[in-house]
Amino acid sequence: MYAVVKTGGKQYRVSVGDEIFVEKMNNEVNEEITFDEVLAVSNDDGLHLGDKLSSAKITGEVLKQGRGKKIVVFKYKPKKGYRRKKGHRQPYTRVRITGISL
Repeated sequence: MYAVVKTGGKQYRVSVGDEIFVEKMNNEVNEEITFDEVLAVSNDDGLHLGDKLSSAKITGEVLKQGRGKKIVVFKYKPKKGYRRKKGHRQPYTRVRITGISL
């Protein structure tokens, strides 16, 4: 059984027990969260889409709040002496999927 859930502007294919990294959410560690925007659910009956999913819920547990690896952003203009170096670390939330209900 799997589901497709939308959060943070992205879509994730999840099953029970999966751990996913999503855009930062304002939840505490070990707090239970519910994803309401479910796009598809596949189970023994087949693939369910559309209006049937208005009651579908995906539950998960927040494992960690963190920041990703640093990426370096370097801008320059040749022959002009213009150089700028910046770093960026994207915040994320790590979630373990605990249940899929239709």
